[in-house]
Amino acid sequence: MSAPQQFPFARQSAGTAPPRRPGSIRRTTSIDSDWPEGFGQSWIMTGRARDLLTPFNGEPVELDRGDFRIKASPIREIEEIAASPAHPRTGEMVGVRAGGASRHALAATLGDLRGSAIFQLLDDFAGASLVAGWIWSRWTPDWQERVKNGVRKTAGNKGRMVNICTGFTEGASSLSEDGSVEHADQSSTEVGPLVDPADPIGWHMLPAQEGRPQARRARRIDLWRAEGVLKVDAGFQDSGPNPHGTRTAIHEYRVYAEIDEASGTLLSIQALPLILPFRECPGASMKVARMVGQPVEAFRQAVLDTLAGTLGCTHLNDVLRAFADIPSLARLLPKEHI
Repeated sequence: MSAPQQFPFARQSAGTAPPRRPGSIRRTTSIDSDWPEGFGQSWIMTGRARDLLTPFNGEPVELDRGDFRIKASPIREIEEIAASPAHPRTGEMVGVRAGGASRHALAATLGDLRGSAIFQLLDDFAGASLVAGWIWSRWTPDWQERVKNGVRKTAGNKGRMVNICTGFTEGASSLSEDGSVEHADQSSTEVGPLVDPADPIGWHMLPAQEGRPQARRARRIDLWRAEGVLKVDAGFQDSGPNPHGTRTAIHEYRVYAEIDEASGTLLSIQALPLILPFRECPGASMKVARMVGQPVEAFRQAVLDTLAGTLGCTHLNDVLRAFADIPSLARLLPKEHI
């Protein structure tokens, strides 16, 4: 039985990044995936990140930058890695498989980089590698059959996804009878560029993607002070080029939040499910309020504890986990404009 059509509200992109606010910091990250050896083979993931201060007066200032190049195996193990800024222990990540293992290894080997752009980028290797292969569904007619034959069973319990997240709750339209993902019935949406032509430096450099299967996980966090609190506007998208010369997205969220700067606790939050693959997926956005009252600095683990299993969405959880760096960014915000 085919999955029902996605709700219209979960098939609408937010479009380009909003205008940068004076007195704000914007962190943007992207992880691009490319398969030079073809479907089902090792692939190259190129990560880029930048923190940009927009002062009340004067020109924007780059505060931090990071990038990496990872060769990942078909089962999402790191075969090769190079990162900048350089760190003496980066090479210890070779052989680590994406997921909980990669996050534990990252904390153990590069934990001294917490709060930096490169740490956020490397932390996102787990989620980006999980989703990237989806783009082949736009380019390969027999992709569904290849998945069924085990090319990509790297998630869940050997491909069984029951109760992994809100979208895969037992009995959901997203699941096949054997508990695997019903890939053929995923909803997706055509999207435009993330960069606003009126503000070309609003994102770090995003290379052109066209003509072949490539994937991109892109994040944006805007942070500023207003009304006595820290304000957050975050965006997230998983997308890639399609054979028609446009782009298709499988995930997109927009999240607004307020944080008490003195205590570092989350005061309020609203998550908008803009593009999601299954009809059950938007339900996760209503559960994020469970994080209110918790210190954002602890979100990398607290989100996993609070929004575990069917209480959360893997990708929305990663949006929230990135909030752990907000206290570090807030210390670099300019003083109130007088």
